[in-house]
Amino acid sequence: MKILMVSMPSLHFFRWSEQLQDYGHEVYWFDITDGGAKVERLHWVNQIVGWKLCWDFPGRIFLKINFPKLYILIQKFNERNITKVFEQKMLEIRPDIVHSFAIQIACIPILSVMMKHKKVKWVYSSWGSDMFYFINLNIKEITMNQALKRIDFLITDCNRDYEIAKKIGFNNKFSGVFPGNGGIDFPIEKEQLLMPKDRDTILIKAYSDEIGKGLEIIKSFDEELISLLMEFKIVLFGANQEIVDYIKNDNKLKQLNFIVYLKNRPIRNEELLKLMNHSYIYIANSLSDGLPNALLEAMGMGCFPIQSNPGNVMSEIIEHNKNGFLITNPLDLNEIKKWLLIALLDKNLINYSFEANVDTIRKKCNRKDLKDQIGSIYEEIYKN
Repeated sequence: MKILMVSMPSLHFFRWSEQLQDYGHEVYWFDITDGGAKVERLHWVNQIVGWKLCWDFPGRIFLKINFPKLYILIQKFNERNITKVFEQKMLEIRPDIVHSFAIQIACIPILSVMMKHKKVKWVYSSWGSDMFYFINLNIKEITMNQALKRIDFLITDCNRDYEIAKKIGFNNKFSGVFPGNGGIDFPIEKEQLLMPKDRDTILIKAYSDEIGKGLEIIKSFDEELISLLMEFKIVLFGANQEIVDYIKNDNKLKQLNFIVYLKNRPIRNEELLKLMNHSYIYIANSLSDGLPNALLEAMGMGCFPIQSNPGNVMSEIIEHNKNGFLITNPLDLNEIKKWLLIALLDKNLINYSFEANVDTIRKKCNRKDLKDQIGSIYEEIYKN
């Protein structure tokens, strides 16, 4: 079987692809953003990289940084057309299956090609904000409708997005809900996890942009919260300079022990999982998301989750006030503070959720258990 994967380089994509390594398929990867270099961890995959630039001229990076307007003008003539290159590669490979990861990056740019080659089976994995937030991603509904009608098989990271896809136009085969990274490989057994009373860290997914609202978490830290948080390390990952500057400029926050991992210098996933074993609470806040891998990892490592709930998606894994807290309004500092305060004070709730979350997530998301299920998806698609 020939499988042509279409994706940007990302950890989730790499880990999903690695689930296919032992099945004997002929796997290709079209790096649709073209970072230009092959990825060593996918050494067994035929990687299509270095296709974008007609000429990687000397001083290109300097020009890009220092003269961006001139660089954009030059690149109009120096970059190859994605559609043309992809179609050429597809005709060379003649894949049985094309699998796109994320709608905006890996489906829309090749839609015209896939419309011309309707006999080629097209699989689409919906990630994160793909379905729930597509209008805000500047994708027209008519384009989404065209793409979803052409896509033959859909994989999502939550049930919510399957329901949304059906409303927009998808009426073909649903292949199931899977973690976007193909499952979690937990570094230690449940019995080796630190108990809540022995944990010393508050872990914050600190993404702060148009969708991520990590800064609002920090802004919710008033004197009452700070007095309780002083006994913990406050670890932020995925932070940007705005959050760093805010912490530096707020005198009351200087009482806390912050450790910051910037988004442009990310913490390795293996280290993040180990950090989760020391984390008492995990909190994330955004206007949109699917079912995040980081949330699943945190719950499986025993963290108590506090999470925003766009489109009610987190309710698929968190029962409010039972095994975590759901933030109704990601912009409401008082609400964020309320759930943090209760979590810091209610030790019985934390202890109860520890057992429930670890057992549920490790049963649902174990990477080894999901390997054969993921492998069988492609077999079923091929036979269909």
